[in-house]
Amino acid sequence: MLTWILLVLILYYAGLFLPSMFLMPRIGVGAYAGARDSDPEPGKFAGRAQRAHRNFQENLAPFLGLAVLALILPDTNMQQAVMGAEVFFLARLAYLPLYLMAVPFVRSTAYTIGFIGMVLMSLALI
Repeated sequence: MLTWILLVLILYYAGLFLPSMFLMPRIGVGAYAGARDSDPEPGKFAGRAQRAHRNFQENLAPFLGLAVLALILPDTNMQQAVMGAEVFFLARLAYLPLYLMAVPFVRSTAYTIGFIGMVLMSLALI
């Protein structure tokens, strides 16, 4: 389980820095490193990256809560919890590029599969 927690956190931080990678070439390093009292409008990809990351933020807390509960509760079906964490990670890994490429329906399917991973983790706690 710890491996999947770490992989999800690595993916989270990759998504955190992704909008900056799209913004920096547009505004330049000097402006990016400055105070940026008023942020420029994000371009198409930077905006998508920001929205995808916001979605990840909303899902990270429940995932981490379930993962920690799986580690500390004595009667957890650990095999099922780990499988749910793996499903969540792989779905989130697919979700980010699908969001950046604006692939309709498939992106929503990836989100739903990630949610199913968390449901599997929840059921493992019972």
